Amino acid sequence: HVGDLTTMVLVPQVCDATDLPVLAAGGIGDGRGVAAAFLLGAVGVQVGTRFLVAEECGVHPNYKKKVLKANDIATMVTGKRLGHPVRQIKNQFAKEYAKAEYSSISDEELEKLGGGALYRAAVEGDEKTGDFLAGQISGMIHKEQPAAEIIREMFEGAEEVLKGAGKWVK
Repeated sequence: HVGDLTTMVLVPQVCDATDLPVLAAGGIGDGRGVAAAFLLGAVGVQVGTRFLVAEECGVHPNYKKKVLKANDIATMVTGKRLGHPVRQIKNQFAKEYAKAEYSSISDEELEKLGGGALYRAAVEGDEKTGDFLAGQISGMIHKEQPAAEIIREMFEGAEEVLKGAGKWVK
């Protein structure tokens, strides 16, 4: 989910290592990202954060507001110590968890600290103790839309980018 390699580095390596179709994921939220994924060798994309603000998405309205208010430095990663890192929007919970993660707290206590935090964010909308999982792409998302419109916008944007890509090759 969250590793040391970025999409830009990982996708070409995976494409070179297999004959299987590769789906790119991570940091893809508009047509430019889709086009980049295709040019890196992927045959498709997986999009997560962008759909958090789809009209059809059932997360609490506070969750959607957090994503829509996010900027380019609004997220942070926690969970590395326990082996399951996640990226989330910075809030009181995220900062307290990060502080605890690098303290002398036991792994069991740390696990307990995170228990129910995603539920508190997604269902209850608790802005202080909820864990608002979201990718760095959050800073590029500015409106709630129907899912079909998001898809259409992303792929029409990708087509435009790819049509113009020839100008970079002689």
